[in-house]
Amino acid sequence: MSESNVADVTVVIVTWNAAGVIGPCLEALQRQTVQPRQILVVDNASTDATAAVVSRFSRVRWIALSRNEGFARANNIAVAQCQTTWVALLNPDAFARPDWLANLMSAASNQPRVAALGSLQLQDEGGGFIDGEGDAMHWSGLIWRRGHGCVFRGVTDQHPPESVFSVCAAAAMYRRAAFEKVGGFDEDFFCYGEDVDLGFRLRLAGYEALQVPTARVVHLGSALTGGRRSRFSVFYGQRNLLWIFVKNMPGWMFWVFLPLHVVMHLAQIVRFCTAGHCQTVTKAKLQSLHGLPKMWAKRRVIQAGRTVNPVKIWQTLDKRMFPRRCRAGVR
Repeated sequence: MSESNVADVTVVIVTWNAAGVIGPCLEALQRQTVQPRQILVVDNASTDATAAVVSRFSRVRWIALSRNEGFARANNIAVAQCQTTWVALLNPDAFARPDWLANLMSAASNQPRVAALGSLQLQDEGGGFIDGEGDAMHWSGLIWRRGHGCVFRGVTDQHPPESVFSVCAAAAMYRRAAFEKVGGFDEDFFCYGEDVDLGFRLRLAGYEALQVPTARVVHLGSALTGGRRSRFSVFYGQRNLLWIFVKNMPGWMFWVFLPLHVVMHLAQIVRFCTAGHCQTVTKAKLQSLHGLPKMWAKRRVIQAGRTVNPVKIWQTLDKRMFPRRCRAGVR
């Protein structure tokens, strides 16, 4: 492998019982036109054949954890061992196109204030539907993956990167110094919403996030957690919503938007109760309230270190009355 073909980036993959998908994920990395300097696989105490599958790839460094530490902490453990300027996170059920890493690195060049770059995630090899194109945050505090389930109409090299509130960590690249400066992922989140929380803190520190439409992956989506509407996904996704808002919404915006935020939570409870997840969503909301004192203490630290005016954050929020995942004329 030529040194000129190696980028100053480490790819980190966090696994948990991922034997069925990690092989194709690593094979896709082997086909990258620009290779990462290092590949780390951090395993959350898998009980299947994940280790055996990974052992077939000689360039991969394996880090086995003694218990399931969750997505957030496992990634923090990996990033702490990296020496490269950039760290690319990739889910084991995300399969990168050959030019994925090259396009992320190209978009990152000469962009000193950009700390996060996101990938265009497609739902299948046919590329008929979008799994996600960055994360959005509504002024109520509701978050969602932009474009999820929308028809994909193709992309060309002429589509430039665009600003997004935050990037989806299923396939994203972070400037390691910025990641560490803001404290990495919040390990209390375990998983779900931790990437939006990180993206919010990066914005409060003055950094920007870009969505790179030419950096493409096929992402099965929640393949290891039972799907987007499993009890696991609903619990952590709904629990962490309140914590993101409390920790990060700056200054006057916190108090002005708080009533709308409460209404949003009530609407989410009705929504998931109607879908048969009443016990799960109720448990999630109660646990989020129980964690409020700890999150408020974190808020004091985050807001004390904030370097941007709240108006700057206001400009990045989705302020539509009824936001849509699918944008008019989307690709």
